[in-house]
Amino acid sequence: MIPRIALMALCTVASAAAECVPVSGERILAADMARAVPAFAGLAPELALGFAPSPGSRRVYNAAELVRLAKRYGLALEPGAAACFVRPMETLTRERVAAALKKVMPAAQIEIVDFSRQPAPPGELQFPADGLDVEPSSHAPLLWRGAIRAAGQDDFPVWAKVRIAVRGTRVVAVAALLPGRPIAAGQLRVESYDGPPGLPDLADVIGRAPRRFIPAGTVIERPWLDAPSDVYRGEDVCVEVDSGSARVLLEGQAQSSGRRGEVIAVRNPANGKILHATVTARGRVLVATGPVARLGTGATGL
Repeated sequence: MIPRIALMALCTVASAAAECVPVSGERILAADMARAVPAFAGLAPELALGFAPSPGSRRVYNAAELVRLAKRYGLALEPGAAACFVRPMETLTRERVAAALKKVMPAAQIEIVDFSRQPAPPGELQFPADGLDVEPSSHAPLLWRGAIRAAGQDDFPVWAKVRIAVRGTRVVAVAALLPGRPIAAGQLRVESYDGPPGLPDLADVIGRAPRRFIPAGTVIERPWLDAPSDVYRGEDVCVEVDSGSARVLLEGQAQSSGRRGEVIAVRNPANGKILHATVTARGRVLVATGPVARLGTGATGL
């Protein structure tokens, strides 16, 4: 059976814990403690006295802890004092998410399909533009990653799934586009549309190379495009042979396409020999080897 005095002490602590002081930062400050125990009001308000609880949990100071803390700063406490602190949590609302998204894309039509509903700490809700995963080829909602930000605490990640319609332009192929071949302006047209963001504009398409066959009449999408190659299969290239003590220039025919730094196959039209060369610039490749005499018949035995 619990003695009456001990029971009264437990009730005092429980009562104090039931009235927890909310804190927003990572530390419990003297100003926070003074709201629970007025004797701490004499300390500098920004003085950190301890770590705050994790979001959604409580930190209770019992009488013995408070006595030790008060003695450290020369304070006198009333018997049985206790303090409780809590990091409050809240649940996002559709209206709050919509307002945060609208700040980033004020001219867009944004439909919120779903959003994170786990309890979150208070703070400013932000959805940065680079948090949006744009996949215009997909009819599924787009994922937009955001965060709740507040001074003195780590960003708390949140998310929303949305459908977005913007007014802009899109690029359409007016002729079939072949993989690996740079796209010319005459193969494209531009038209207005209302739809999801993320489609490339004309400047993003001209000069790039399709990764796949694109039929005429198709709207161009960014994932289909590669940076243009510096050498294309079947074209004539300048082959530089570096043997250390000598340098030889000759013409060859590219057997594959490639960009700078990539190794491609090149055929010498004179004798049909295949070389492996590194692309160094537009229409130029380099073959690094030993002395030229080792290459075959004479200095140009490629």
